[in-house]
Amino acid sequence: MNGSSPTLYFIAGVTAVGKTKIALEWAEANHAEILSCDSISIYRGMDIGSAKPSLKEQKRVSHHGINLYPVDKPCDVGQYASYAQEKVREIQQRGNAVLVVGGSGFYLQSFFSPVVDQVEVPPQVREEVEFFYQENGLHALCDRLLALNPIGLGDLDRLNPRRVIRALERCIASGKSLKELKDAFQKLPKPYPQFDKKVVWLDRENSDLEERISRRTQKMLDSGLLEETREILKYGLSKNSPASASIGYREAIACLGGEISEAELGSRINLSTRKLVSKQRKWFRKHLPAGSFITISQGKTLQLHNLLWITDT
Repeated sequence: MNGSSPTLYFIAGVTAVGKTKIALEWAEANHAEILSCDSISIYRGMDIGSAKPSLKEQKRVSHHGINLYPVDKPCDVGQYASYAQEKVREIQQRGNAVLVVGGSGFYLQSFFSPVVDQVEVPPQVREEVEFFYQENGLHALCDRLLALNPIGLGDLDRLNPRRVIRALERCIASGKSLKELKDAFQKLPKPYPQFDKKVVWLDRENSDLEERISRRTQKMLDSGLLEETREILKYGLSKNSPASASIGYREAIACLGGEISEAELGSRINLSTRKLVSKQRKWFRKHLPAGSFITISQGKTLQLHNLLWITDT
């Protein structure tokens, strides 16, 4: 790409690293609007557990990708990708920079490579496959998928019901095997080909991050995470498996259901968050440009001029 190409900026980072503060400062200094890349902040009412930017923070800088869906309506990465493309166009037309901020790997990936195929699954196929799974279980579901894929299922996670269901839906709807679908998928063009993509991803030393995670969790509990969870359960949170299984909310649901005590709640959330951080680090190392990693030292403030943007190639 040449120097006249428009640019997308990305601040990625593990949970509790401090992305929001840095993103706000950079956006204010560079006439940017923030496009959230968080798979839980997209839901209305899931404010405390997602550590969603406050109303005051949202007033400082225009935010997008927040409060898009009710809690009972799951949003998949394809829907997010379509929404993001439209918002990028709108922000560009206003003459502002686009700053993508978040830690949800699959959503981030939608800016760098295709994330959904072009198979349209009819509602009746979705209903039939879901009914089959509920009646027969995961083992039978895998057997049915194998019957359509005699050469095997590749690296599909057979222990994940949602992934097996989606694979079977696509095979039925397309009449193709998983290998054929994968081969076609790999030929799809990359998104945002006209843009340079400049990336930093933020992390901290383990001891520092663990302290921040503990403080973050305590703030959520003090702010009313249990009360928020109780309220959004009334609006159908349990119908949305990705949202109800998200960290903080799944533990709160377990607590409200008597599965864990309120005294255990904070430690359970902390443990789940540390496990998530480990997964995030692995994803960032694999998918984001080499050299885009910045460790924020404990007790230090990251200055904007120290953001070393690395261009994705």
